[in-house]
Amino acid sequence: MRKKYPVEVISHTKQLVFLPADLTHNKEINKIAFGNKVVDVTFAPHPKGRNVIVLSNDVQKELSMPDLSTSLHIFIDQHTLFIGPLIGILTSGFTPFPLRPIGERSMFFAKLLSVNKSVGALPFVFGEEHIDWNQGLIEGYFFFDGGWMKIKVPFPNVVYDRLPNRRTERKSELRSLKSRMQTDYLIPWYNPGFFSKLDVFERLQQDERAIEYLPETHQFSSFSVIERMLSNYGNVYVKPANGSLGLGIHQILFDKHNGYYYCRYRDQEGINKLTRFESLEKLMKKVFYKRNLSQMIVQQGISLLRSEKRLIDFRVHTNKDEYGQWQVAAIAAKIAGQGSVTTHVNNGGVVKSLDELFEDTTERELCEKKLSEASLLLSSILEKNMEGIIGEIGFDLGIDKSGKVWLFEANSKPGRSIFKHPKLKNFDLLTRKLSLSFGIFLAEKAITAPEDIFK
Repeated sequence: MRKKYPVEVISHTKQLVFLPADLTHNKEINKIAFGNKVVDVTFAPHPKGRNVIVLSNDVQKELSMPDLSTSLHIFIDQHTLFIGPLIGILTSGFTPFPLRPIGERSMFFAKLLSVNKSVGALPFVFGEEHIDWNQGLIEGYFFFDGGWMKIKVPFPNVVYDRLPNRRTERKSELRSLKSRMQTDYLIPWYNPGFFSKLDVFERLQQDERAIEYLPETHQFSSFSVIERMLSNYGNVYVKPANGSLGLGIHQILFDKHNGYYYCRYRDQEGINKLTRFESLEKLMKKVFYKRNLSQMIVQQGISLLRSEKRLIDFRVHTNKDEYGQWQVAAIAAKIAGQGSVTTHVNNGGVVKSLDELFEDTTERELCEKKLSEASLLLSSILEKNMEGIIGEIGFDLGIDKSGKVWLFEANSKPGRSIFKHPKLKNFDLLTRKLSLSFGIFLAEKAITAPEDIFK
């Protein structure tokens, strides 16, 4: 059974470990493991009957275990006491500056690592350049007592993938690193890769339960597809298949009364534009000049709820918890900026809590229920139909004027701009805790039931 205990280190040289009082009945264990390091030791009950685990400093040194005075989980399997878990968070973009070792993302990682004590895990950040394959050690970045420190530790129990972009992920050395850790060391790897917008929709369409949430979506193939969809829906969105932050999104509208086509988009100077054309062909030639249309998708436009005539959509974060179950960790409304084609904050969008958006409690609760049910269902379907171990998803959802929920995008590494809102701080903390808690679940599975993970 999973439980966490305070960890202490004492001066001793006899390969000794004192067990917590409520574990002293287990007389079969004779090894201790931390990360991928295993050491033969002598176990004894704690002399004062305390519920702490105490390591002699020679054991601590042989395990390459930091003495950071924290509480960690214990798992017992195959006569071995596993202490941890040690969670490696892989990223890139490291700098030589001690106060900001991961550049602009240092604060994000500091906040992520700072929940270690409440979660009962030991997380650290590392890059490909910090691995010593010969020694089986990683010189990782830890965040303790408000500061960064570099400590050499064994290979971790699990790896949490936080590579920043697709370009970095495609690097051969990082692909090799991932393969080697998974194949040679059997280390579970969660949240790998970035979702492709079209791939998400194609995978979800394999399950009938998801279809009601999916607007018609196609890879761009011809103007005739856009013409047909404009005839059916009045407006469509054309956006990059692998885009992010709302960049490159265009809304095309057709006015049946005057026969004009309109395009709403953000130009290269960051200015919101609404332009009119006599034909779709002229619009495409002018607005999409020099763009690779084969890398774009076309999606049905939806008549969404509005606030003061501005479009509203919703960001929903789902995370797997310490039991491997999906949870809704955060919901926020995003309201489009004046003249904006998207609700993104970098394009003038405003984030609001559901309390702020809905004055009527019944309306708010109904909205929250619909968004939660849709997100949890879509999370479970995506998990089954996508490769790798997925632990978190950020959904962009809309609700139309009839109350129907629609999925626009699903992100495997969702942005966190909504958490700057003061009323969403607690949700920010929850998502960080759950990100590491799922690592605890995976570590325990890899130890006690590896066949469930490495299928």
